[in-house]
Amino acid sequence: MPVPWFLLSLALGPSPMVLSLERIVGSQNAARCSPGLSCHLRGGDMLCMPGSIVSALEPVLVPTRLQTELVLRCHQETDCDLCVRVAVHLAVHGHWEEPGDKEQFGKAADPELEEHKNASLQAHVVLSFQAYPTSRCVLLEVQVLAALLQPGQPVGSVVFDCFEAALGAEVRIWSYTQPRYQKELSLTQQLPALPWLNVSTDGEDVHLVLDVSEEQHFGISLYWNQGSKTPRWHRNLTGPQTITLNHTDLVPCLCIQVWPLEPDSVRTSICPFKNDTRASRNLWRAVWLQLLPPRGWRLNAPCSLPAEATLCWQAPSGGPCQPLVPPLYRENVTVNKDLEFPLLKGHPNLCVQVSSWETLQLQECLWSDSLGPLKDDILLVETRGPQDNRSLCALEPSGCTPLLSRASTRAARLGAQLLQDLKSGKCLKLWDDDLGALWACPMDKYIHQRWALVWLACLLFAAVLFLLLLLLKKDHVKGWLRLLKEDVRSGAAVRGRAALLLYSADDAGFERLVGALASALCQLSLRVVVDLWSRREVSAQGPLAWFHAQRLQTLQEGGMVVLLFSPGAVALCREWLQDGASPPGEHGPHDAFAASLSCVLPDFLQGRALGRYVGAYFDSLLRPDAVPALFRAGPVLALPSQLPEFLRALQGPDGPGPWRLADMAEQVSQALQPALDSCLRPPETEETGLVMGPE
Repeated sequence: MPVPWFLLSLALGPSPMVLSLERIVGSQNAARCSPGLSCHLRGGDMLCMPGSIVSALEPVLVPTRLQTELVLRCHQETDCDLCVRVAVHLAVHGHWEEPGDKEQFGKAADPELEEHKNASLQAHVVLSFQAYPTSRCVLLEVQVLAALLQPGQPVGSVVFDCFEAALGAEVRIWSYTQPRYQKELSLTQQLPALPWLNVSTDGEDVHLVLDVSEEQHFGISLYWNQGSKTPRWHRNLTGPQTITLNHTDLVPCLCIQVWPLEPDSVRTSICPFKNDTRASRNLWRAVWLQLLPPRGWRLNAPCSLPAEATLCWQAPSGGPCQPLVPPLYRENVTVNKDLEFPLLKGHPNLCVQVSSWETLQLQECLWSDSLGPLKDDILLVETRGPQDNRSLCALEPSGCTPLLSRASTRAARLGAQLLQDLKSGKCLKLWDDDLGALWACPMDKYIHQRWALVWLACLLFAAVLFLLLLLLKKDHVKGWLRLLKEDVRSGAAVRGRAALLLYSADDAGFERLVGALASALCQLSLRVVVDLWSRREVSAQGPLAWFHAQRLQTLQEGGMVVLLFSPGAVALCREWLQDGASPPGEHGPHDAFAASLSCVLPDFLQGRALGRYVGAYFDSLLRPDAVPALFRAGPVLALPSQLPEFLRALQGPDGPGPWRLADMAEQVSQALQPALDSCLRPPETEETGLVMGPE
């Protein structure tokens, strides 16, 4: 495909040495050789058939080195193609037999040997050239006088003009002789790419700038350089273009392919994001685990990546997921490939951990969606040794506790009962082989037995208290019953629905405002979870583990995660989106919002946020357009102006009617107003103190 001279000049560089590339006029191939050699190019191309290596019975010429040079083959003054000139350096391989008997020393030379030395050596040198979609082979005949040669010494070179190739192509060249006396030489070279495709950044955006003439028609596609390389985006365009990509779309294997809309045009591909740090961070955000029933699983990712996977057991009380070395040893995982768990049964508490370079990147409990929320089961680990020796221990946060031991743990206290459950078949076998077995034993009945008397006493006390209230304050009790009846009619089915509040602790005033909102929502029979009321648990577990456990429980119960945006939260989001994660020292030990971003962002990036998350901001503290665009995929509501819509999102489709919602919104608005006014006052007039919990 002819390329204008000015494009070649830009592609090859502006230096005087590059601009003075030699031009070859015409389309005929040619060969020339260094002094002392004679050479000839056989007409037409030939089949590339190296054949097997044979032994040389006398000295022969063989190629020893390949050298390339870029030249221009021009059909007209400004109509040139990039061409690869190849020089093959030759040397002598082998030697003539010399007289070995000392008695012949000083005698006349062997006439047959002298005849060989006065003859000429001839070699058929093959050049094989490959550059998609071109493949060629040419044959060069080379001769040299044998008397001028020394074994192993270079004799000169032969130059071939030339192999045409496209800008940006990868060319491969081989050289050998016919017959072949040694392994063929090879050379791979990457030619300069087209200059009119440039990648630039502007804040969170990436620009693909295509600087071509206004009449140029071309196609462009974006694809992941993996597997089938199916285009993810394709357009046919004309003239100069600037295509904008969001930085969240970048991954290391994202490649760009451009080609002129002409018959048999050569396509040029570049992959400019291989070493981009943002692309590497985005890759792990786009990775997700998939369960393939009955026992298969798959690690889905846009690009190949180094990853190791193992199984772990997640207790419903939270805390770290405890690795299970058997049945799944830590092993390398191939992405986008169906794999199989060596398990007999699945369990909600079984999770998969994916690590890279000893760093945990991903953890998902694959069976929780199909088998329900985490269960209060205990995992028994059976170990089998020689001579049928067996030992049992229970996996707990403190380690694997042997049954019937004197340890002060739940498993040790219930060791005899757990052994009885195991013998009677009440435990579920998850894995079994020669090394041991894993059993999941339910603990619900022991918890029920322990608390049965306590609940009975509480119910009896409540009944007595109710009778006393009924006798002493009949009017107040009637009013309370009337409110209870109204709540039941307006949707008591959603009573106790969970709401997890995430916020950035900008200052003490904003924390008071969040506490006022949480307390007001508790008055509406919502189960509100906020780190402001759980500082001890957050400190003990760590912000990330605490948030992961609360988020999992909230979503499993059908609740909502509320993202409260403030100036500090917006700054954290933008910092996280640009740099991947903020330094841990910049945030407090209880800041669950900063820790939660690594779990929240994948849901928004993969389109799983709708129905799980609702965003909110206080309209007097933040502008609507300040919320990052990524989080506006779901509802983002202003408070208190959009309180009815906010409460409807929290209570779900079975919530109360419009009139009841309006009353509830007014109640929440009145509770928020003092704290909101305190946030708007100048700092010197603010009072100190925190809202510690619901009344």
